[in-house]
Amino acid sequence: MQQVYDMVIIGGGPAGYSAALYAARAGLSVVVFEKMAPGGQMTQTGQIDNYPGFDEGIDGFTLGMKMQQGAEKYGATTVYADVIKVELKFHIKEVHTSENVYQAKTVVIATGADPRSLDIPKEQELKGRGIHYCAHCDGFFYKGKTVMVVGGGNSAVADALYLSRVAEKVILVHRRDSLRATKIYQEQLEKAANVEIYWNNGVEEILHDEKVRGVKLRNTQSGDVTEVKCDGVFVAIGRNPVTAFLDGQLQLDDSGYVLAGESTETSISGVYAAGDVRSKALRQVVTAAADGATAAHFAEEYIRDM
Repeated sequence: MQQVYDMVIIGGGPAGYSAALYAARAGLSVVVFEKMAPGGQMTQTGQIDNYPGFDEGIDGFTLGMKMQQGAEKYGATTVYADVIKVELKFHIKEVHTSENVYQAKTVVIATGADPRSLDIPKEQELKGRGIHYCAHCDGFFYKGKTVMVVGGGNSAVADALYLSRVAEKVILVHRRDSLRATKIYQEQLEKAANVEIYWNNGVEEILHDEKVRGVKLRNTQSGDVTEVKCDGVFVAIGRNPVTAFLDGQLQLDDSGYVLAGESTETSISGVYAAGDVRSKALRQVVTAAADGATAAHFAEEYIRDM
């Protein structure tokens, strides 16, 4: 007879392994599905300095491994597989991988959100070597240097403002002649003396040796190309939540994030959303971990009342 797990967790980042830790410690049978390496997007961050308890900082890969080991110490199991389909509406939920079908009483969606890329040559190769997607994670490395932020929405302006307090100079590049950010962000930006804006420009090419040393910008109106020197580029043109495999079974917000309140329960009972995939205000390692613990708590209650 096929095992029915108390909890299946899709995604082995900080949200997923925090849920696994709390659920396993509560005596639940838990399996975590991770398609790459423990830690999720943390593994792309060379140094994490804003997660409590590590006064010297810690690299994302090591923190991910520690989270996995902590959950597995109490009995959680990790399966390295890509989840391709889920059936969530029934009392016993099903999670399909390319190899097997798993059954569970509860499911935690912790698949995160992938940053949108510029989709230009060498971008992927230069991740962590001058190309970044999280100003709060990696901005500290550019103290006293020149950085570029690409984007025009709230996230881009918030990143530019944060970096303006760290870097010597911030260059904000936007493809249009006005920002999409809300008024209060734009008012703050106007007061930042070390921020320069390149309107009507997009990044066409990354200039680099071993690390980024600048970019080529192309004016969207005139077509003129300008070389701009900088030490790092922060891409803030949005994120894509990893929800395609849900096939419309859960309610999503207008941006595609899973709608789930502070209990992390979704539109289907027994299904929870934790971490960056959940519709919320702040997406950080610490908030993802908190979501995971919350999901495990309410899943335990749900199972007890079944």
